[in-house]
Amino acid sequence: MNSVNITPEKNGIRYGLFTAAGMIVYFLLASMLHLTERVEFSFLNGVVLAIGICMAIAHFKRVRNDKMPYLQGFGTGIITSIVASVIFGLFFVIYTVINPSIMDQLRARDLFGFDLSVTIAFLAILLQSVMSGVIISLVAMQYFKSPDHKPIEGIE
Repeated sequence: MNSVNITPEKNGIRYGLFTAAGMIVYFLLASMLHLTERVEFSFLNGVVLAIGICMAIAHFKRVRNDKMPYLQGFGTGIITSIVASVIFGLFFVIYTVINPSIMDQLRARDLFGFDLSVTIAFLAILLQSVMSGVIISLVAMQYFKSPDHKPIEGIE
């Protein structure tokens, strides 16, 4: 992608797909190792999400020759997290159809009670991933912002 054709949206979608693939691979690996029974291991999805967001912002900055507007970089990270979380959430819904015992395992942990449904789990995945993605993007942009970035001096 050259700098003329790259936009925060295109870059965010591209890296969102990569990030979702990483989250899915981690989930399948955890499922094969029976680590899905322990909800504590789900925090590693946040690590995968952070890596994907940082890679998306770094790529966007590199393609733009280190001249990246702050909000475009921030938007790239947010779009990456939205795309990744929606795809991973949909994968989780499909996975519960294939392997319904995963919902029984989550219910047995009594984190949400026996009222936990696939819909609530999907919405929880979306909420957790998108909110984490916004915070990760905000923190990552402090590192990736352009060296000539100047904060607003005053609003008149």
